[in-house]
Amino acid sequence: MALNRILAAVVGGAVIVAGGVAVADSYASAKQTDFFSPGKHQFYVWCAAGNDYTAIQKGRSAEDAQMKLYQAVKAVGRPACWPVWQGRVSG
Repeated sequence: MALNRILAAVVGGAVIVAGGVAVADSYASAKQTDFFSPGKHQFYVWCAAGNDYTAIQKGRSAEDAQMKLYQAVKAVGRPACWPVWQGRVSG
């Protein structure tokens, strides 16, 4: 009787773990697709001296948008700020 309960608990735990892995894998794939997709990308702009903020930048990919935003931030005299990608936004 106790062995059946332990076995049921192990099987139930394995099913929950497998489901969590499947969801995480799907989420990671979607984020990777978004990173390489063209469109509007949202960034958290981290600044060494403080005054962090969020920004949206269009680009052929997240990397392209990040470099465009970095150049724009540098052009206004904030070279100690770096955009950190948060995700692609619709619209």
